[in-house]
Amino acid sequence: MRAIRVATAAFLGTAALAFSASAAVASDDDGHYVMSNGYSLLPSTVAPGGEVAVRVDRDVSGCMKAVTVSSGVFDTLVVPRGAMSAVATVDRDARPGASYRVTFTCGGVSAVKELTISGGRPADVTPVPRPVPRGVHAGEGGSVAGFDLREIGLGAALVVGATAVAYRFARRRDVEDGA
Repeated sequence: MRAIRVATAAFLGTAALAFSASAAVASDDDGHYVMSNGYSLLPSTVAPGGEVAVRVDRDVSGCMKAVTVSSGVFDTLVVPRGAMSAVATVDRDARPGASYRVTFTCGGVSAVKELTISGGRPADVTPVPRPVPRGVHAGEGGSVAGFDLREIGLGAALVVGATAVAYRFARRRDVEDGA
């Protein structure tokens, strides 16, 4: 009987955690998970041979790992863990007027942005700000960073509710068994 109680409590606890998880990801037509917030290109329109800054807002995206950025118009690059941006040089043979897909990948989650190629020369494009090296961003309390009080309260209520239901089922079994 004890195994049934433990299994029930484990199941209810897992279900509560699963339902309290954030639904911040969605699926695109390729079947990959896509998170569009927190990733950007600066500028979003660039001339062939020009530079574009790929930016990762760590607080908004929630990605604290290295981010791989790939596109058919520049070489794949990595924004290291702790960095906010990197600079990519667009291929000189990029077709003016074309729009290229830029994919940001962090731990199996992807974001897709569009980069448009203009008809001007690289000198005509506004200068791209160079990434500034920064220290480690710390002090937000681990998994609490990025959540608001409402989400934390809802998750806590689900966990407490699941625990209470598991306890009630366990106690009811004891009474039925005559313990």
